[in-house]
Amino acid sequence: MAPREPAPRPGRLTGRGSGYDVYDVLVLGEVLVEIHADTPLREAADGAPARISYSGDALNAAAAAAAAGARTALLTVVGDDELSIPLLRRAAALGVDVAHVHRAPRPNGAYLLASDTEGDREFVYWRTHSAGSTLSTRHVDSWRELLTGARALVTSGITGALSASSREAVVAAAETVRGAGGHVSYDPNFRPRLTDRAAARELLARIAPLTGLLKTSCPADAQALVGTADPLAAAARYRALGARTVVVTAGAGRLLLDDGTRAEYHPVPLNPAPVDATGAGDCFTGTATARLALGDPLAQAVAYGMAAASLSVSGRGGTGRVPAFAETAALAAAHPLGGFR
Repeated sequence: MAPREPAPRPGRLTGRGSGYDVYDVLVLGEVLVEIHADTPLREAADGAPARISYSGDALNAAAAAAAAGARTALLTVVGDDELSIPLLRRAAALGVDVAHVHRAPRPNGAYLLASDTEGDREFVYWRTHSAGSTLSTRHVDSWRELLTGARALVTSGITGALSASSREAVVAAAETVRGAGGHVSYDPNFRPRLTDRAAARELLARIAPLTGLLKTSCPADAQALVGTADPLAAAARYRALGARTVVVTAGAGRLLLDDGTRAEYHPVPLNPAPVDATGAGDCFTGTATARLALGDPLAQAVAYGMAAASLSVSGRGGTGRVPAFAETAALAAAHPLGGFR
């Protein structure tokens, strides 16, 4: 099947109250300063080299959605430190609209990352009292017209784990988009250093009934949140919570898709030269959500997501490799998903 061309991007609307921008995809979450070490963290002696870039699951997903052809905006709160300017500049360079970002008199969140070509990664986070953690329903209220006009929203359990106020913001944003007839994509992204199982499960129970696409990992997320290391059982349990379609990444080589009518494993396109798997799941979610918002059928959107995620691991860091859609479409065409619509 030839890839569907991106739909015309709507601009500023009139005649529906005050004019406002309409987006294919909105991404709600935190943008992070990424410090990428060249050596395993336990071996990082004084003077060990590192480089600064910008990432976080929200920026990773937003960059992927924009690359997939969707008009995409980032809904976040950034700090007042010196890194906010290059952080937002990087997001804009990736094709993401940052016009609606709020500011807070806090530092930006950051994390130190070390990874290897086998996909093993080590993280140290600095997120307590970050600007992103101030995300609240007050911000969601300020974005209400954007949310009600959007085709799709992407958010995550990481965003909900930043603070009590950010958890309520995730729920409020999802309710607003779903209530207006839009699509919601959610990745539980369980991080035990940010939250405990009980809180993550409580948020999942509130969000799952609102989601059109829930992307999760197994065994990491599934064992913690739905009590199983079996991808098929995990998908069934997420669907029992209310998620309409579930995608389970089950290792580097396969993905399970369960749309309620069937559940099947699909091989992920092989990347012959992997560098770093950071952000690959976010790339999948952003790409698949963008293509769903642009009108592609589920199987095609998921195939694009798988292809983009595979290509993304050739770069270092969460946004080190954001594939162009033509490249994604070419790889997806060689790995179609049969049976799903």
